[in-house]
Amino acid sequence: MRSSLQYAGPVLILFGMLSISSGILAFFPVFSYKIWFTGWSARIACPIWNGALVVTVGVLVLRAHREQMQRSLWEASFTFATLGLIGCSLQMVIAIQSALLGPYCYYSFSGISGTNYLGYAVMFPFPYVRYPSVCVDPPYYEEYHLILQVLDLASGLAMLCMSLLVLVKLSSRLIQFGDINGQRN
Repeated sequence: MRSSLQYAGPVLILFGMLSISSGILAFFPVFSYKIWFTGWSARIACPIWNGALVVTVGVLVLRAHREQMQRSLWEASFTFATLGLIGCSLQMVIAIQSALLGPYCYYSFSGISGTNYLGYAVMFPFPYVRYPSVCVDPPYYEEYHLILQVLDLASGLAMLCMSLLVLVKLSSRLIQFGDINGQRN
C-alpha cells in the first residue's frame, strides 16, 4: 500500500514545475517581441523560486521514501517543506495582491509615457470587465495577467496543502517514534 508521502512527492513536483513555468511565462507578456515588456519584479520571481523549492521537496520526499534508512533525507524534506509552506503562503498573497492591483502596462492612459501599474491610475480593485482593453500595448495583457495570477494562486494553494501534508506526516512520525525516520531506536 502506498503512503501519502508517495503521493505528495509527484504532486509537489508537478505543481512546482507548473509554478516555474508560470513565472517564466510572466517574463514575456503575451509573447511580445518587445524587450521593454520584460518584467523583473518580485511578483514574477516568487513563482520561480517557490516552484524550485517545492520541486526540491518533492524529489527529497520520493528519494527518502525509496531509501528508508536515510535520516538526512527525511530531515532535509522536513526543513524544505517548512520553507515551502512559508513560500506558498507568500506566493498566494502576492498573486491576490497582483490580481487586485491590475496589470503592469507601459502604454495605457497617458500615451507613450505610460502610467505603469494601472492600479495607481484606475480604481481599486482593478476593473477587468469595465473597459474593453485598458492596456493598449501589448494586446490582451489584462486577460494574460489575470490568468497567470489565478494559475499562481491555484498552484500556490495545491503546493501549500501538499507541503502541509508532508509536514504533518513527518511531525507525527517525530512525535510517535521520537525519530523523523519513523522507526523506534
